[in-house]
Amino acid sequence: MQEETLTRGLKNRHVQLMAIGGAIGTGLFLGAGKTIQLTGPSILLAYIITGIVLFLIMRALGELLLSNLQYHSFVDFVRDYLGNMAAFITGWTYWFCWISIAMADITAVGLYTQFWFPQVPQWMPGFIALIVLLIMNLATVKLFGEMEFWFALIKVLAILALIVVGLYMIFKGFTTDQGPASFTNLWSHGGWFPNGMHGFIISFQMVVFAFVGMELVGLTAGETENPEKVIPRAINQIPIRVLLFYVGALLIIMSIYPWNAIVPSESPFVQVFAVVGIAAAAGIVNFVVLTSAASACNSAIFSTSRMVFSMAKDRNAPTSFARLNNRKVPSNALFFSTIVILIAIVLNYVMPEGVFTLITSVSTVCFIFVWGIMVICHLRYRRTRPELASRSRFRLPLYPFSNYLILTFLVFVLVILALAEDTRVALFVTPVWFLLMAVIYICKKKNV
Repeated sequence: MQEETLTRGLKNRHVQLMAIGGAIGTGLFLGAGKTIQLTGPSILLAYIITGIVLFLIMRALGELLLSNLQYHSFVDFVRDYLGNMAAFITGWTYWFCWISIAMADITAVGLYTQFWFPQVPQWMPGFIALIVLLIMNLATVKLFGEMEFWFALIKVLAILALIVVGLYMIFKGFTTDQGPASFTNLWSHGGWFPNGMHGFIISFQMVVFAFVGMELVGLTAGETENPEKVIPRAINQIPIRVLLFYVGALLIIMSIYPWNAIVPSESPFVQVFAVVGIAAAAGIVNFVVLTSAASACNSAIFSTSRMVFSMAKDRNAPTSFARLNNRKVPSNALFFSTIVILIAIVLNYVMPEGVFTLITSVSTVCFIFVWGIMVICHLRYRRTRPELASRSRFRLPLYPFSNYLILTFLVFVLVILALAEDTRVALFVTPVWFLLMAVIYICKKKNV
């Protein structure tokens, strides 16, 4: 039987905007107020440090993917460098991560829609959105890229609008109910570390979670036109995006309002747009977060189906999931992931909220595990295949220091998770997931 291969339907602009979209989470639009309250202006430094580490992870991922253009996802190189068991556990762990993200975001679609249509049942908009996204993903990979392009563009335009409006207010000396908008607000209310080093360190757990999904670019390698040119460009622009979209937006917000005057329960974007007299500020931001949630669910459908497709080719999932439809899309894998997301939505309504929170917390710990596995694979690649590494034109800077720096940072984040009460449980529950995956793999191997 001839092996079926994915089509390279993603263009440069699709991948570039997907990389930007992956770097901008809903947390920036809704959760930034709470983050600022806990940390103060030092949150900017936390974003810069985390952005640098995530950039190094992406460089390691990019170098590995481009070392062999037959790799369709990072699970392919995990199998090469760490063996089939590691590939099985990593692949299904990443699948679980995105399924839980889809659970949260498809539920959020219902909540955000009720802002305009409170009489509509909460489950209906999410269900409709899921079906529409499935149909569009089944069509062609190019259509998926097109959707992500426009979803990401909406987020980018919202942030650029905030920055432009904010700069105008600052340079015009605009006065809010908290006094004049000025860059001096950054340090004149308790300094850069108003809550001490404890507040600064605790902030990393929230900052790291804001970057979850950035590695999605690594799953597009097998479906990107000219990946040797497009993927390095997308990865190399990550530092600029972090500085502009996260650091830039938060710097403007805290210059307009002192950090301790920002209402944690409200979106700071709504506060800034409302103060300049934009009556529809709340509606605009609600539209942005609605598209952001739909974008995350779209990414989840894409990433989980490609992960299952990749594992099916290695017989780590049923071989029927490795089949492509006549448009070169893994339709069986798409249906499987969408059905699981649908079940998750139902479970979300019947299960207590605490269980749902636990699942999403466990998934974030799993993301840290996946990033760590990528970096370990890079170490193995450089050590075991130096002749291949010597031909690379897209290398991880400062190897092997960068690898150990990343791994140290990831351990540091896990320690912070152990200190926080709401995330500590997830940290201790997560090993159960890995043990379960190991047992399933061993049983599967015995049966084969």
